[in-house]
Amino acid sequence: MPNLLILGGTTEANALAKSVSEQGIPATYSYAGRVDTPRPQPVPTRVGGFGGAEGLVRYIRDQEISHIIDATHPFAAQMSRNAAEACAATATPLAALTRPAWVAQDGDSWQHVPDIDGAVDALSGSAQRVFLAVGRMHLQDFAAQPQHHYLLRLVDEPETVPFPNRDVIISRGPFTEIEDRGLMQRHGTQLVVSKNAGGIGARAKLDAARALGLPVLMIDRPLLPQRTEFEKVSQVLDWLVHT
Repeated sequence: MPNLLILGGTTEANALAKSVSEQGIPATYSYAGRVDTPRPQPVPTRVGGFGGAEGLVRYIRDQEISHIIDATHPFAAQMSRNAAEACAATATPLAALTRPAWVAQDGDSWQHVPDIDGAVDALSGSAQRVFLAVGRMHLQDFAAQPQHHYLLRLVDEPETVPFPNRDVIISRGPFTEIEDRGLMQRHGTQLVVSKNAGGIGARAKLDAARALGLPVLMIDRPLLPQRTEFEKVSQVLDWLVHT
């Protein structure tokens, strides 16, 4: 019987935890600790980092982990790199449960940038009303462009907000296109800044931007190590049977 470690925090990780619990497969769900009130899971959970790749190696050995499923956010690049390094060092089978990236559709007006720094640079210029949909961990980076009025929608109340002009909404998705269209209209949004997280849970803001004819500053995904990748829970379960 495998003993899984699920590196989670995403909708995909939650679905995997539900499936392995229903099938009686031993598993531990690991949260990075970026959210104050993580969702409860049907399997044992842990919260916080491991201490880099070396710490994860120790955890794998101490807990006798047989397989690791990296179902972290596509932008949790350091965790994914640590997982790849630790699994290589311990000969632990590793697979990623990920979501396909968003692709621009007819009517979209996207400007691509390679990373957060590129997005900050792209916001230089005259003041706009910006829907900054990048999560609270990166707010300080955008303090370099204080001329804008920022709309922030966050899961948890931030300790500080580094912008003189902002509106903060505390809410947990998923959201609908109608909800996001209304949100942008009420706040007079002129530009949406988004990470290319992929999936369906957070794409409503892009559909709303298309409907309103608004431009999107799209932050491309970071490069990650080569690894086995799946898009469906059923594929992960099949992989477990064959490894």
